[in-house]
Amino acid sequence: MTFRIENVDWMRGRDRLEKLREHVFVLEWRLPREAEFDEHDDSAFHVLIIGPGDTPVATGRLTQQGEIGRVAVKRQYRSLRMYKRLFNALVSLAKAHDVPVLHVSCDLDSVNYHEKLGFTPNGPVFMEAGIPRQKMACDINRFTLPDVTHMH
Repeated sequence: MTFRIENVDWMRGRDRLEKLREHVFVLEWRLPREAEFDEHDDSAFHVLIIGPGDTPVATGRLTQQGEIGRVAVKRQYRSLRMYKRLFNALVSLAKAHDVPVLHVSCDLDSVNYHEKLGFTPNGPVFMEAGIPRQKMACDINRFTLPDVTHMH
């Protein structure tokens, strides 16, 4: 199966990005729509992975502050290989824009796992869509695939 990776800005890719993120987060995970889209979407760098039939199957974003998030992959495409493709594209974007430190937000039960990967907690625990979360930071040169089962 052939996949294509596209770097898109919010204005050019909004329809496809919203549809994919709504499918994964709002319909499948039952998160409130108002928690899914925020003020960072306009200025963030977005990646789309396009699959069969020119259909978006995965997305993620990199904010201007270096936070990777809004990682959404359609259920039938969730595999380690797909997540690696997506994160490699996001890290490449970060390097192209001279972002030295990458940030991810994870569920509290995966903080220890991320610390073993070289991430450090960054800031206080916070609530997102009713879920307690922790921001984690990692130097871009040490960045490795985080626990994608605990990301949003």
